This record gives sequence, C-alpha cells and structure tokens, in this order.
Amino acid sequence: MTDIAKIKNFDEISLLGTRFHKLNVRELINYIVKSAKRSKKTVVGNVNVRAINFAYELPWYRDFINKSDVVFCDGFGVLLGAKICGHCVDSHHRMTCPDYIEDLALACEQENVSLFLLAGKPGTVDKAITKLKAVAPNLEIKGHHGYFDKFGQENESVIAEINKFKPDVLYVGFGMPLQESWIVNNLETIDAKVILPLGACLDFYTGNVYRGPRWMTDLGLEWLTRLFTEPSRLWERYVIGNPLFFYRVLREKMTRFLQF
Repeated sequence: MTDIAKIKNFDEISLLGTRFHKLNVRELINYIVKSAKRSKKTVVGNVNVRAINFAYELPWYRDFINKSDVVFCDGFGVLLGAKICGHCVDSHHRMTCPDYIEDLALACEQENVSLFLLAGKPGTVDKAITKLKAVAPNLEIKGHHGYFDKFGQENESVIAEINKFKPDVLYVGFGMPLQESWIVNNLETIDAKVILPLGACLDFYTGNVYRGPRWMTDLGLEWLTRLFTEPSRLWERYVIGNPLFFYRVLREKMTRFLQF
C-alpha cells in the first residue's frame, strides 16, 4: 500500500486504535481517480460504528483499516465518537457510497478510468450498471454478482474475469467483514489499481434495500429505518453494537482524562 494520503495532507484521526482521515466527498473522488492512474495498488477503506467495533475485536481487521492508503468515514456515529474524544469533525467529513456513486462514475468517465462492480445478488450489478450508464454513457464498466464461493475454483474464475477486464477501480461489496477478508486474501492476484470495499452500496443505489427518507439519512438516522425493516437480521448490530461503541469511546475518554 502506498503513502499517498500523507502526500495529500489528509488529517488523520485515531479512535479506539483505528484511524480514518478527514476528507470530503470531492476529495475522496479526486483521490480515487488520481490513484487509478498510478502504477501501485491503492486500497481505500471506510469506517462506521460496525467497522470500529470489528477493528476493536479483530486484530486482522484493524490492520486492514490502519494499513489502507486512505480511510473515509461512513457513519455519523463515528463522527460523534470522534467529537467526544476531542477531535474537530463535522457532517461533511462523513460520506456514504449511494450518495456519491454517480459523481464517482462521472469522474471516472471524464478521466477514462474503468470501473468493475463486484457485489450484490445476481441482477443487482446489471441494474446498477444500467443506471450508471444513463448518467455516464461513455463509462467503461463491467461487473459480477457477489454470491459466489470466495475460495477455490469459482473464486479463481471470478478473479480471472476481473483481471481480463483490468479495471482501474474495483468496487467490492460483500458486507463487513467478508469483503475485507476477501481483499486481504486476494490482493496480490487482483489486477486492479484501486480497490474499495463498500458494503451494500449497490443494494441501496438500485433500491433493493430501503434507506429511509432523505431527511433521516442526512441526520444519520438511516440505521433506524434499517432496524425497523430488518429487525431479525440487524438488531444485534444496532441495539447492541451502537451502545457498545459509545461505551468504549467514553471509557477511552475517561482513561485519557485520568492519565493527566
């Protein structure tokens, strides 16, 4: 992984032993496009409350985030945790993929940067490509669904398909922490310049999963909609995960206070 983030002078924030950078959407898109023209591979990570919890509990996951070339914030909870610990951040330092994927597609089209989407159920990628081509008709883009065996022959076949296309940017959306594990295991064999793990972005972008009204997403309350619509699958993530995150943040703040 490169050291381009330091060259770009993005301020770095450490929270519960995991770092991310202060940047806005435009800076992130510019970074991705410029990195796609470099000879070295670039990994772009992202953090939300769930990611910070994983990083706290899984050393390999924390290493993945902390060794990524740049890490953006995809959760208001992380910003609030950073503020509690005394960091200066605000809402424009948080960004989520469905809100900027079309701007990224336009930037890729303008800079002749190709894009490969590896995510979602069969059919979701095709739907996303159709939407993106309507916005950026000259964008060089291909994709493959994310429901394949992540080991063995099927995995090798998917990687061969990616490498045949040789994308400048590879978007990986299997959900945390599977997507990060897959990137770690296959990074050396993937022929792509920039690799981004972005979770369920395509499900939101194509409307397969409802995010809630815009005013709720703008206020960081998207998780309430998701909990309401998928309670059996997501209750532990939010009902347990969110309070656990803030408990850890407050404990860290108190520990720092007592050390002075």
